[in-house]
Amino acid sequence: MFVRVRGIVQGVGFRPFIYQLAHRYQLGGWVRNDSNGVEIDAAGHAEQIDRFLRDISAKAPPLARIDEMDVLDRKFSPVECFTIVKSDGEQSRSTLIAPDVCTCDDCFRELNDPLNRRYRYPFINCTHCGPRYTIIKDIPYDRDKTTMGSFAMCPACRKEYEDPMDRRFHAQPNACWECGPRVWLETPAGRKVAEGDDAVLRSVRHLETGSILAVKGLGGFHLAVHAGDEGAVNRLRSRKVREEKPFAVMFCSVDAVKEVCLVNAEEEVLLTGLQRPIVLLKIRADKAGSVIAPSVAPHNRFLGAFLPYTPLHFLLFEGCSYDALVMTSGNRSDEPIVMTNEDARERLKDIADYFLFHDRDIHMRCDDSVTRVLHGKPRPMRRARGYVPLPVFLREPVPPVLGVGAELKNTICLTRGREAFLSQHIGDLENLETLNSFEHVISHLERILEIQPECVVHDLHPDYLSTQWALGQKGLQRLAVQHHHAHIASVAAEQKLTGPLLGLALDGTGFGTDGTLWGGEILRVDGHRFERLGHLRHVPLPGGSKAIKEPWRMALAYLWSIDPRNCEETFAHVVERWSVQNRRILVQMLERRVNSPLTSSCGRLFDAVSALIGLRDSVTYEGQAAIELEQVMEADDGSYEGIVTREQETLILDPYPMVAEVAGEVKRKQGVGIISARFHNGLVNLLSEGIRRAREDTGLNRVAMSGGVFQNAYLFDKLHSELMQQGFQVYSHMEVPTNDACIALGQAYIGADWLMLRS
Repeated sequence: MFVRVRGIVQGVGFRPFIYQLAHRYQLGGWVRNDSNGVEIDAAGHAEQIDRFLRDISAKAPPLARIDEMDVLDRKFSPVECFTIVKSDGEQSRSTLIAPDVCTCDDCFRELNDPLNRRYRYPFINCTHCGPRYTIIKDIPYDRDKTTMGSFAMCPACRKEYEDPMDRRFHAQPNACWECGPRVWLETPAGRKVAEGDDAVLRSVRHLETGSILAVKGLGGFHLAVHAGDEGAVNRLRSRKVREEKPFAVMFCSVDAVKEVCLVNAEEEVLLTGLQRPIVLLKIRADKAGSVIAPSVAPHNRFLGAFLPYTPLHFLLFEGCSYDALVMTSGNRSDEPIVMTNEDARERLKDIADYFLFHDRDIHMRCDDSVTRVLHGKPRPMRRARGYVPLPVFLREPVPPVLGVGAELKNTICLTRGREAFLSQHIGDLENLETLNSFEHVISHLERILEIQPECVVHDLHPDYLSTQWALGQKGLQRLAVQHHHAHIASVAAEQKLTGPLLGLALDGTGFGTDGTLWGGEILRVDGHRFERLGHLRHVPLPGGSKAIKEPWRMALAYLWSIDPRNCEETFAHVVERWSVQNRRILVQMLERRVNSPLTSSCGRLFDAVSALIGLRDSVTYEGQAAIELEQVMEADDGSYEGIVTREQETLILDPYPMVAEVAGEVKRKQGVGIISARFHNGLVNLLSEGIRRAREDTGLNRVAMSGGVFQNAYLFDKLHSELMQQGFQVYSHMEVPTNDACIALGQAYIGADWLMLRS
């Protein structure tokens, strides 16, 4: 019997698993890596062969993923023994690389066993766990092509590495206290104060007393503080210049999470899975303050919670007086996460009180992933550690294409056959440091995946750094793609949809084909072609990008648009909160159309309502006004209704009447929670009516939803349910984020479709 297996089957203990399975069923033959995965040649009794084949799928190692298994021949002539044979030639770059995953149960037991030689060793790992993507420099996945290449194994580790019956057989990062990476504690002045286990023990003491600790992890540095220490958390906010954006919190256990947050079954599966993402959970009103300082997540009913995923994390929770640590990305504002010791010393010296360093280099930075359960299903909000570089599988093979993504929440995407490789979160492409990281990710993935793209796809916006980078590439075909077209195409790519469909794209902004700023769009999408069927009614964006940081500008822009002649008098009860001088300047901008581009953005509508009801006149982080508007919502079935009209052939979804109702409710001193609920309900009605009218116009019954606004759980759930009740087939993201992190996938999908039709 000859078997070919494709998927994540190299570097994850798959060959020793097959070897041990074959011995259990007394089979003869061999197993080896080949250019596309793993080949198995086995012989034995038919009954044993059948059990063997069943167990390959049912009992594969935790990091393995079998995508295809072909049984090519069945011959049952008995053979004496079964062996692992050397691979025939180099490992192909068409094989899949496993992501970094959390410490396995076996390694955790050894970590806590005083009789084990790896007792409290911060870098314990095996083929079932530990670093992969972040330490790989090149393929084939051998130790010398990882950042472990400089650590020669001691005789005991070498013996494990060469024993097919050992779970560390060919575990490339295999190490111990004797031969592996070291950990030490250092001051910002560069003085080493402790090494080895003493460094970890002292770090715990410093965290208990309120120090800020920079901790080198798998894909970069964290900044850690005692999550219950209000003073320490505020010092971290001050030094990191992070005024109000919530911090993520690492808890010692699931039970500790449940003391603070409400956790359902789906959320617990996410928390405890191999990927160990940050999971957005609702804070319990009764007990949160006893464990978590108020300044960890101000003005927020949700908390990003996660569990330890490296041995070093587990050790930081041993013998301590705290159950939770703030673990936020180790970077200065708007810069990529720091990944080298040298950079940490320079960039974090004014933030951290101590550095917990180690000498295993990080080759590829990778932030923590963030997930949330929406409509009963887990959905990523940031896709990075634990998930990358696993591909999204496409419906059919496509040409090699590079999508360079959006400006905010940038990712890149490379296609190869039926695989679309969406990179880890890179960040906001607004400075040189992030651009350098962007270029490093592209060159690294092109090399380890052996992809030479034929086409580079970029956004329509001429000022984006990703656009400028793409236009500078020589020898490649180039294609500009509209932002919201890419949003909907990314759903089609992920859900393997073909043919025309309706798309509802709701977000903050995207450069439109007509020169206005889009963000509340109904589209007809068919591969690389799209048509704009409808949109939210335009409103000026006074001050351009400044209006994004000052939502009161959007509130006044809506009020002025509703009643440009008598805005000050009609809405005096609202506008009087803002200074007369600022109002006068803004109204002049609106009247003269100075630096006030038109937008159909749904995100800016949320900003306007948030400012109107007094929640947020200015924001300190992206999406804050909209997030807080969702957070204050109370149960209410009422709604403020918009109207759907037409301008020529285009559907106009008009929220102006809704905004006027909100202003009226403020005058009547209605509670902000009720206003928020009625606004959300009315928006669902307006959007669903727009989609229904688009179905009447086109005959299309499939609708894809994408865009950052759909991170709003209430809006997503209610609109999804409403469209389903109206008989629509509704599609949304399950594998990639609905925010701008999905843009690169949509770009690559559109580019591939364009290339195939041209050829």
